[in-house]
Amino acid sequence: MLEAYRAAAAEGATSIVSVHLSAEISGTYESAQLAARESPVPVVPVDSRQVGMATGFAVLAAADAAGGGADAAEAAQAARNRAASTTSLFYVDTLEYLRRGGRVGAAAALLGSALSVKPILRIDNGKVGPFERVRTSGKALARLEELAVEAAGSAQVDVAVAHLASPERAEQLAGRLRERLADGLADRDIWLGEVGAVLGAHVGPGMVAVAVAVRD
Repeated sequence: MLEAYRAAAAEGATSIVSVHLSAEISGTYESAQLAARESPVPVVPVDSRQVGMATGFAVLAAADAAGGGADAAEAAQAARNRAASTTSLFYVDTLEYLRRGGRVGAAAALLGSALSVKPILRIDNGKVGPFERVRTSGKALARLEELAVEAAGSAQVDVAVAHLASPERAEQLAGRLRERLADGLADRDIWLGEVGAVLGAHVGPGMVAVAVAVRD
């Protein structure tokens, strides 16, 4: 982290806004705080309280603010505001991977497996929390769609759909949301992609997620 800050300073940065996934899930934010103490230029670490593209939307908000003349503190606040206005929901085929990573309890994972439950979870105050339970993957995807539409409401939004080894499910969900949220997207496309290994190790194959970020 400190090497990244030094490299940015060497390239002419006079201050840095360092935006990271939730401190409730990862130690990355703490690493940023430690490195900031030794940085050659001031660093404002930001705990987005989010993961994946929900954190990405916060980064983009900070970049837009900085491009418009905001100082580091103002850009950091823009990131926090955007992250706070973002709804992050995801479906997993099994709770086993979240159990192994310590994100859900063993009892909940065992019960979900025994009942063949397909859980929909959300990021709530920086943590992975249960939201709803459905019986099939098809119903789970349909419910994700409805929840995303509810989160968007009539606002202008950015939307991201992510998956792990499940491109057809993700593309199907993104296609439906393009139709239903056309007014709120205002010709902006939906971000669609596969999560990396860090997130993937905790959710397992078949995961589909949606992030709805309200625009300021």
